[in-house]
Amino acid sequence: MSPASTGASTVVGASASASAPVASVADSRVAPGGPGYRRMSFALFLAGVATFALLYSTQALLPLISDEYGVAASEASWTVAAATGGLALFVLPMSALSERFGRRTVMTASLAVAVTVGLLVPFAPSLTTLVVLRAVQGAALAGLPASATAYLAEEVTPKALVTAIGLFVAGNSVGGMSGRVITGWVAQEWGWRVAVGVIGVIAVGCAVAFRLLLPAPKNFTPGSLRPRVLARTVRDHLSNPLLCRLYAIGALFMTVFGGVYTVIGYRLTEAPFGLPQGIIGSIFLVYLVGTVSASTAGRLVGRLGRRGALYAAGGTTATGLVLSLADFLPLVLLGLVLITAGFFAGHAVASSAVSKTATRGRAQASALYQSAYYVGSSAGSTVGAVAFHAGGWAGTVGVGLLAVAGVVTITVFGTRAARVAARRGPVAVAVR
Repeated sequence: MSPASTGASTVVGASASASAPVASVADSRVAPGGPGYRRMSFALFLAGVATFALLYSTQALLPLISDEYGVAASEASWTVAAATGGLALFVLPMSALSERFGRRTVMTASLAVAVTVGLLVPFAPSLTTLVVLRAVQGAALAGLPASATAYLAEEVTPKALVTAIGLFVAGNSVGGMSGRVITGWVAQEWGWRVAVGVIGVIAVGCAVAFRLLLPAPKNFTPGSLRPRVLARTVRDHLSNPLLCRLYAIGALFMTVFGGVYTVIGYRLTEAPFGLPQGIIGSIFLVYLVGTVSASTAGRLVGRLGRRGALYAAGGTTATGLVLSLADFLPLVLLGLVLITAGFFAGHAVASSAVSKTATRGRAQASALYQSAYYVGSSAGSTVGAVAFHAGGWAGTVGVGLLAVAGVVTITVFGTRAARVAARRGPVAVAVR
């Protein structure tokens, strides 16, 4: 497929030769149905469950946290923003460690620290302590996302990459959903502290199963921890226009998602809805839609191309935002379904494209994407809460629509850039 049809281009040069020998890597990569593929997929699915369950464990509980500490939504939202901000800040250093010590080692250590902190969170005596613990937890979880996508890029066949990463993202959606549903009902009976403690125990189980199931890597080659090497790799990635567009798209999609799900609990507790905490937690069952849309993102790209899939994801998200403005609960729920489906599809498409585009330093390329992605989450949580305080739900929706407009604008720009590259000749090749 030509660059014009995908809206993406990259230069193939010396960096490609820095990769492992193509034939030997291809021979050892796992394809769907092959030995170890199901174990690998399920292990990373569980890692995704633990990551999102821990990362957003306080999000559905913000109204209760506000009540206990006597703070506004914008202050309580820092329990979410601190975790995602910590992850965004540490994902690049953690990816460098994974290049040196191995993806599986770093992912295991990250989960171990994160679940340990998760068991301490329920005992936070003040909001400040809670925010600090959440920041540490987010920093620990930084070892998961970039290392997981790099691991898959090295261990599965290229044709299966979008589907494999989609399953990891689907684990994120299941973790986010189950964490919020469980905390909602548990908190209604026993309070938010017991609720986040339960999530910590569940995450411990996921972490243990992950380590037991994940196959040892076959195609990993240790890299260097030298700062100059890392800086050069990061610079090369940031000078790639396609990667920069993908980073921006991931950040903007997550701005929508972070804002909506940080504030939705406050909206549903107020008139005209007045829902109890348990019912509000159950609203997050719409994450199941994200599980489906993320795991089928590969087929969507196959039908529409990457650019078409991003347009579809953006349009679906925008439609959901508009529907959620209604003061009629079924329409609000339908809006959340569409927002969730669009977000997870767009995220799976963009994140898999990053892994396929980077021919070397894949962990750093994925880390930069994850950093941008969680900066978007922190920004969405904070700005969405401030907008809600200033203008109600319409303010939060306005922030989301601006972010979607940014996704569409970047995708259009990428399409034009690809057409220019196509007219210049075969120097640039499509990255699908």
